[in-house]
Amino acid sequence: MRIELLYIDDCPNSAGAQERLEAALEILGRGDIPVHMRQLNSASETEDTGFAGSPTITVDGKDIFPTGATADDLACRVYVTPHGLTGMPTVEQVTGALKNHGF
Repeated sequence: MRIELLYIDDCPNSAGAQERLEAALEILGRGDIPVHMRQLNSASETEDTGFAGSPTITVDGKDIFPTGATADDLACRVYVTPHGLTGMPTVEQVTGALKNHGF
């Protein structure tokens, strides 16, 4: 399995999303799986990546928070969390999404 965190340069949430993703992997006993950070610099680089705004977490190229809409714009993403709209999912949400993807 390949886990990627897709992000854009101006995204203020990519580092926090990486920390939450790594924390979720630790919770699941899978801290040995590397998180591949992938910076997207142009709209053409988003093709076939599952990118839905920055940050997007994918497992084997599939967004673990599918919204039904991929993005071909280099833009930030908004997540619905128990605390309202924010720029990254909670650790609990990431953990649950990873469980749904076989972790």
